[in-house]
Amino acid sequence: MSRLLRTGRLVCFGWVLTLGGVAQAAEVNLYTTREPGLIRPLLDAYTARSGVKVNTVFVEKGLAERVAAEGARSQADLVMTVDIGNLIELVDRDLAQPVRSAALEAAVPAPLRDSEGRWFGLSMRARVLYADRGLSDLSAATYEELADPKWKGKVCLRSGQHPYNTALISAFLVRHGAEKTEAWLKGVKANLARKAAGGDRDVARDIAADLCEVGLANSYYVGLMRSGRGGPDQQKWGEAIKVVLPTFEGGGTHVNVSGAIVARNAPNRDEAVKLLEYLVSDEAQALYARTDYEYPVKPGAAVDPLLSAFGTLAIDTTPLVEIARNRKAASLLVDKVGFDN
Repeated sequence: MSRLLRTGRLVCFGWVLTLGGVAQAAEVNLYTTREPGLIRPLLDAYTARSGVKVNTVFVEKGLAERVAAEGARSQADLVMTVDIGNLIELVDRDLAQPVRSAALEAAVPAPLRDSEGRWFGLSMRARVLYADRGLSDLSAATYEELADPKWKGKVCLRSGQHPYNTALISAFLVRHGAEKTEAWLKGVKANLARKAAGGDRDVARDIAADLCEVGLANSYYVGLMRSGRGGPDQQKWGEAIKVVLPTFEGGGTHVNVSGAIVARNAPNRDEAVKLLEYLVSDEAQALYARTDYEYPVKPGAAVDPLLSAFGTLAIDTTPLVEIARNRKAASLLVDKVGFDN
């Protein structure tokens, strides 16, 4: 009763009861850069379970700018995006509020969430090695060895300035420093079979066409290709490659995250926290794996069989915050060595 008197509203079984006696369906507003089709199964499952309506606003570009421009008038409750850099930008622009939740802290390992509760990872994608099926002895592959001259003319990559690669380069920079990272970039560039361009799926395409033998790409694309979602050609590309989980020397496999924040001016804060807690539940984590071919962040959550076939993922412990902070330095090194030229 004290909460009702204090706020004038009480949420009960998905309904908001007001002092005026009128019942309204509870709802939560989600701003996201994630394609609606990728997250709709999770949101529908949440609504079916809780009765809370999830209003989704898809923002392809300029998510932080939009939330900032809306200011105190913003209707955003939860803001979901991909890439640690985008999450840190939301925090740095003071667009997130801290959340303390036993459920979130139990489900999301400390390296995959903010120590002050301002952002939480929801799923992971690993930067893996796509390789020609005829290659052997790749089980101990490292990111560092891509600069080895033995791969000259055999490596395919997308642009070094793409966020997927700048995150990896930034992690390399944090581990090895600027001098070794620059030398590594020069070595990888010297090994390229073609100009660094295209997308991750194009790496698989070019391996299938015998243009190159290895390349780096995100893990979930394999599921999207092999499932046939991208059409028969992409299915053939996915089947033409094998996937290896490379590591840093003395470290683990580089991962990035999709994640979310509770917006600073969230009008439905409690509902936003409940949705965030659901997204790291066993049910939602399994849906992430099954729908998007992403790795769950929750330890012990079900991994899609296609991903588990790659082997056990041992994530690198380089702090995601440090990776985000060094993205600009990594980008400058990419330009310095002319990686994309």
